Amino acid sequence: MKKIILAAAAVAFATPAMAAPGDTATDSGTATAEIVAPITITHDGGALDFGIVIPGTAVGTVVVTQGGAGSVTGDALFVSGSTNAADSFTVTGDANRAYSIVTTGGSVTSGGNSMTFTTDAPASGTLSATGSDSFSVGGTLNVGANQAAGTYSGNYDATVSYN
Repeated sequence: MKKIILAAAAVAFATPAMAAPGDTATDSGTATAEIVAPITITHDGGALDFGIVIPGTAVGTVVVTQGGAGSVTGDALFVSGSTNAADSFTVTGDANRAYSIVTTGGSVTSGGNSMTFTTDAPASGTLSATGSDSFSVGGTLNVGANQAAGTYSGNYDATVSYN
């Protein structure tokens, strides 16, 4: 009986044996990172030019395409010889990378008078092998009935982001 108790005590207080070879394994993984050139946008210095407009007694619009062609709708007319122009931006960054474009609308003001406008730009673009691209912005100007005469100006934002 003493032998059984001593054997049980020896088992209870025995230290665990070291793991035998083959019970553990180690391997290596890989880690990667890619750093890209920051995307930048530069205004080329022009303007989204809605031209010289004669308002009517009802509302009208002036539409300028991304190609710079102007047209009027509703009760608005161009002054003879008026010219229109789309605005333009240059984008630089990581070569061959796709990006998205978002432009905002805004308002143009002259003194206490204003008109709202929306913008029209491509939704996306792709940088060239040299890391550059450009795009144009058109828009639609809302001309009020009997809009007050004046030289109107305002701003809008163009934002680009990598896809």
